[in-house]
Amino acid sequence: MCAKFALHATKCDAGRVKSWSSPEIPSVSGRGKRPTVFCTSHRGPADTPRKLKEARLYVCGITPYDATHLGHAATYVAFDVLFRTWKDAGVDVTYAQNITDVDDPLLERADAIGMDWRELAESQIDLFRSDMELLRVIPPDAYIGAVESIDRVVDAVTRLLDKGAAYTLDSGDVYYRVGTRIEPPFGSTSHLERHEMLELFAERGGDPETAGKADPLDPLLWRAERAGEPAWDGGRLGAGRPGWHIECAVIAQDHAGLPLTVQGGGSDLAFPHHEMCAAHATALTGVNFAKAYMHVGMVGYEGEKISKSKGNLVLVSKLVEQGEDPMAIRALLLAHHYRSDWMYTDPLLAESRERLAAWRAAARSGTTMDAAEEILEDMRQNLGDDLDTPAVLDTLDEWADSVGDDGTAEGTALVVDAVDALLGITLR
Repeated sequence: MCAKFALHATKCDAGRVKSWSSPEIPSVSGRGKRPTVFCTSHRGPADTPRKLKEARLYVCGITPYDATHLGHAATYVAFDVLFRTWKDAGVDVTYAQNITDVDDPLLERADAIGMDWRELAESQIDLFRSDMELLRVIPPDAYIGAVESIDRVVDAVTRLLDKGAAYTLDSGDVYYRVGTRIEPPFGSTSHLERHEMLELFAERGGDPETAGKADPLDPLLWRAERAGEPAWDGGRLGAGRPGWHIECAVIAQDHAGLPLTVQGGGSDLAFPHHEMCAAHATALTGVNFAKAYMHVGMVGYEGEKISKSKGNLVLVSKLVEQGEDPMAIRALLLAHHYRSDWMYTDPLLAESRERLAAWRAAARSGTTMDAAEEILEDMRQNLGDDLDTPAVLDTLDEWADSVGDDGTAEGTALVVDAVDALLGITLR
């Protein structure tokens, strides 16, 4: 289904958005612990099988107009550690991630800087790939753009209309009915009061003031073509482009499979994004969208959350250009529990740099095999407890302080391989 681009495109984008190259992951003896993680929906430990053998992970990707700030990096590093911990426990993981490569913020930024939106998106996707490689983040099995998913979005929105779960305004815009009866019901992901939903919906891309909607909270599924905006043939829907939430519902179903074991992202996605994704997918399939919703805390800078809209960005690429070791950046991120909100400062990065140097010095010394095995066990126990990376880093600090002349190369290699395999930090 080719685009009827308002911006002079002549053909459909073909093929999947390419991900990045995977780091080499050393094998470590033994078997780790299946992690217990905190679920936003359950407001407690996720209800996943203790003998989990297969996992489906879906993490919401970037809108590519300013990548990759430390907030992005914290999210993808956190889920990288989840992925690594699952794999260490013998779990077979299917991992999918989207990229919102057409959306209002991207189009607005492209217009503001006088750049074709597709060129802007591709440049920022390239930068994101590079940053993920530098941070040694394992790529998803499927890295899928919204643009290449439009056929499936059109099909999904059409089916929602046929089910009575969606309706069309006179403008041609199609909206989902949040009053659609599904199980679990709308609101079960975020557990917010209606007034809280309305406030966040307005702040985070929603349009509660749009006239003619059945409910102010109803989210956009299909935006009818506007002059000067890209549009695709939507069949019965008419020309237009996808809303935000429906793309993730479709991509997760197609490329990870439902129900997801974990739906992940930053804590600012719990509502409306993950709430709406769950509603769309459940209304379409009758299947619970995800068994657990895992959310990463916000990273702040200069007193406010790092945000593209605020412009207070600390970019991974800029830090690396200034000479920072990507492993020091990764260690900085892992020094904070994934669910914690925290403020970035330059001294924190300096401390991380010194910490990494101490670990690398220890990696050039000897470690007894007994000590190495104890460190590995401690790492696995802490990662199994809601990915407690700060505790793991404390263990490595103790290791660095205690190495002596009585160790062996084999013991040191075991610790170095464990840090690489479980934390994604190379000490070599």
